[in-house]
Amino acid sequence: MSDGATQNFVDKWLAVQPQQRIALGFVDEASRDERVALAALEQELISSAYGIREPQVAAAKLQWWAEELSGAAASGGRHPLTKALFASPRAKQVPSALWIAPVLAAMAQLEQGTSSDFAAQVAASRGLHGALAALENAWWFGVDAPVESAARVATLAHLVFALSRLELDAERERLPLPMSRLARHGLSRGQLKADSPARRDAIRAQLAELAQGLREALSLAEPLSTFRGVEGRTALATAKSASRAAEPFAELHRRQARTGPATAIRAWLAARHAGRFG
Repeated sequence: MSDGATQNFVDKWLAVQPQQRIALGFVDEASRDERVALAALEQELISSAYGIREPQVAAAKLQWWAEELSGAAASGGRHPLTKALFASPRAKQVPSALWIAPVLAAMAQLEQGTSSDFAAQVAASRGLHGALAALENAWWFGVDAPVESAARVATLAHLVFALSRLELDAERERLPLPMSRLARHGLSRGQLKADSPARRDAIRAQLAELAQGLREALSLAEPLSTFRGVEGRTALATAKSASRAAEPFAELHRRQARTGPATAIRAWLAARHAGRFG
């Protein structure tokens, strides 16, 4: 992308998902810029939902995004990413409800606490991440494209990433481990900041469930964008490897930042899968 303001947000997305730099080479050049802009917008909304510790500040930021996206079809937008997206005729083919849904879901979950169990955690996270997946699939494949696989992948990949922030988020209302898992392994909130056999076992158990869910989601014969496919395959490989490691938390961090030949293969597989649907 030539626009410096837009590139700044793209760089923020790539800093969180470095494997997507390799995926860029597998995306059709004719549509690459607008698809990258959508991925960067998704990252901005995720950052607004999770990266701001004060709920009132996060709510104000999300309210701004709600106003921005609800009026962008008419105004063309004010934010560099909104301008880039709504310069494309494709933006107006996506129903306005799909643009607003992620923001509304993010606002609804601001006051959420720690989920009771794994199933409840997945359900709570799917509000935002499922809405983002629906928006992305509509952009890539059309408004009638199925979204179950994409929604599951987006949700579970987020939970893998959230687990890597366990120590940073140990004092937040919403913990990356559900309450039932903490109870099963005899862990208190304060014990999440330090390594221990119990914490390792809890992390391994969480990762094993996430890996199983990702495996099932990726096996569905439904459309996934190249970026979503890479994200899901990377999260699956990360969860599988870390769940078996002697030090799962360290392996989780190491795998998330890793790129190489395996990443290129995942990107090729993701692009081939996306190509089957349009």
